[in-house]
Amino acid sequence: MTERIDYDEFGMFHENAAEYGLPYDGPPTVRRQFVEVGGGRRISALVWGEGAPELVLLHGGSQNAHTWDTVAMALGRPLVAVDLPGHGHSDGPADRVRGPLNVEANAADVAVAVRALAPDARGVVGMSLGGLTLIALARQAPELVRRVVLVDITPGINRESARHITDFVNGPPTFPSFEQLLERTIQFNPTRSVSSLRRGILHNAVQLEDGSWEWRWARWRRQGASGPETPTSAAEDIYAEMWGWVSAIQVPVMLARGMTAQSVIRDDDEAELLRRHPGAHVVRFVGAGHSIQGDKPVELAREIEAFVFD
Repeated sequence: MTERIDYDEFGMFHENAAEYGLPYDGPPTVRRQFVEVGGGRRISALVWGEGAPELVLLHGGSQNAHTWDTVAMALGRPLVAVDLPGHGHSDGPADRVRGPLNVEANAADVAVAVRALAPDARGVVGMSLGGLTLIALARQAPELVRRVVLVDITPGINRESARHITDFVNGPPTFPSFEQLLERTIQFNPTRSVSSLRRGILHNAVQLEDGSWEWRWARWRRQGASGPETPTSAAEDIYAEMWGWVSAIQVPVMLARGMTAQSVIRDDDEAELLRRHPGAHVVRFVGAGHSIQGDKPVELAREIEAFVFD
């Protein structure tokens, strides 16, 4: 029988602080909260701090709200990090066919959660699928989006540039042991430390009764939804239409772009964003790939702080 591994989701913050040189005088104030979004479904979120949340963070496909832990600690502001539908501790997506790739359905759920938890937030940050959800949110509920930060994403979905992501996500949904799960994750994340990846897995996978491990988001595959990062033709049609949604955004926009081969942003994507939204602020993160919040969390926090709050 495989050894059971204890998991305390709020017991590893000292590791984040030590790894990235952040001051640490005890665990931050964080709680998990659920919001009813209709149809018997709930969206889960991590609520940081005790004051009115000033920021909303949306993770990428196959991730969860804990991907922002180091960024949240570096910011030191009250904020909300949402688990997108079918991810983390949130219930499955409303759309059982396109699943979590339906950014319009995602945005509708996120809007309910933001109205309940962070209606006066000064900005929303979205990475990858979360960034596409953010673009849809700005269209559906513009009153909730006062500044837009897109982390390594535009509507310019390119299958080839995202190949490393889809290859990872479309791999096995379960693993016989934690070590095998960690080994595969290391192979696909060459810029990340092993300790960071280990924490990420503990937050993003669950040990089953037989000792094996399953990605939290993969449980929805068993129920017929498509994979969280595998674009269907219908999804790609929406992504193409979303360039128009970007043009219609009336608030300041920032693009955080990774500069390694793991980024999905190309020069023409950046150029199209600037054409559609000429005032957009672009920040390039040397040494970061697609998940900038994992590769350069403190630097990303610094840029978010300057863009949203200065």
